[in-house]
Parts: sequence; structure tokens; C-alpha cells
Amino acid sequence: MEAGTSAHFWEPGSQILWRYRQNAGAHFHIARPVTVVRDDAELLAVWLAPGTECVKPVLADGTSVHAEPLESRYTKPRTVQRDRWFGTGVLKLARPGLPWSVWLFWEPGWRFKNWYVNLEEPLVRWAGGVDSEDHFLDITVDPDGSWQWRDEDEFAQAQQDGLMDPELAERVWEAGRSAVEVIRAWGPPFSGGWPDWRPDPSWSVPLLPEDWDRTPAHLSS
Repeated sequence: MEAGTSAHFWEPGSQILWRYRQNAGAHFHIARPVTVVRDDAELLAVWLAPGTECVKPVLADGTSVHAEPLESRYTKPRTVQRDRWFGTGVLKLARPGLPWSVWLFWEPGWRFKNWYVNLEEPLVRWAGGVDSEDHFLDITVDPDGSWQWRDEDEFAQAQQDGLMDPELAERVWEAGRSAVEVIRAWGPPFSGGWPDWRPDPSWSVPLLPEDWDRTPAHLSS
């Protein structure tokens, strides 16, 4: 049974993949093994543990994407490479059908740092995890509830380089404005007490499967 059916939710402690497709492409270029914290009709919450082996995009010569000047960042040839998630872990929260997920970051010692609203395609569930496509524009939210737009320059460059058309760009802005309304009202998931959450110490760090880029069964026919 595909996980996208309403009858299936992952149990806490299950290990799944959280993936992103290339923008304006068909292949996956980000894959992060995560542990399910909660999964029900209201919320999918997962934990990306420190040191997790992930897949990330890099330029064809191995250079970091963010080391490349913005003007050529999205036009130079790319590949992917395996790497470890550095720093503290990340708690990712996604409400079904919404075009964004909310990430929580902590400083060492579990001092809460900030919320991060990642604007993206609504998650598509499959047997092994969830898939999306990042939309460049983001929002950061401080512990006191103040917020600001992030990566507006990347969002503009992506449009200029043909990675999103005007219609999609407007939908992303609409999604961002909707997220801001939730922030201002301090609705879920901001109101859920998540900064005080801690991972189960018995959880192992998920392994990156060799077939991390496999096509879900419901798309392979």
C-alpha cells in the first residue's frame, strides 16, 4: 500500500526519506533519512539527526552550490554527492496539503534558535517517505515571534534563469503570505510547544539507502 493513502500513517520511530526534486527537473537532488516523531491527519513531524548521511546538490566540479556567485549558481552544471548533516539536528513539521514545512533549529545544548518556514510543493507521500520541490523563498521566525523573508535574491534569480514561471512565482508568494498569517496568529505548528521537544535517545541514526533516488511505485507505471 502506498503511504499516500489515508489509511496509512507511519509509527513513531519509523525511518523514512525526505526528498526534493530538482527545480524544473525530474530527478531528486536532495535526500535526507529521518525518523518519524508523529504522523497523523494533522501533522507529519520528523527528526533529522546530527551526522545523518544525506545527498545534496553540488556543482559538477564538486564546488558547493552556495560558493558560486548567484548570477551563475543555477545555470552551471550540477551533480549530487553524499555528505553528513553537520551541526545540531533539525525537527521538520509539515501539515498535510500545505505548500510549506516548518523546521526547528537549536544551538548546542538545546538552546532554541529559530523556526524556518521552507516554501515548497505540498509533500507527496509514498511507501518510503515524502517528496517535494523547494521554492527558494523562505521565512525565518525568531523565538519571540518576529519574522522576516529570506532568500529573496535566490527566488528572483531562479525566475530569471527559468526555474519557475510567473504563475508559480505568484503561487509561492501567496503561500508565503498565508504562512505569515499563521505566524502572526501563532497557529499550529508554532503553538504546539515544539521547541521543548527532544528526540528519543534510543533512536538510531537512519542510514541512507543505496536506492535513495528510486521512483515511487505510483509514478513508475
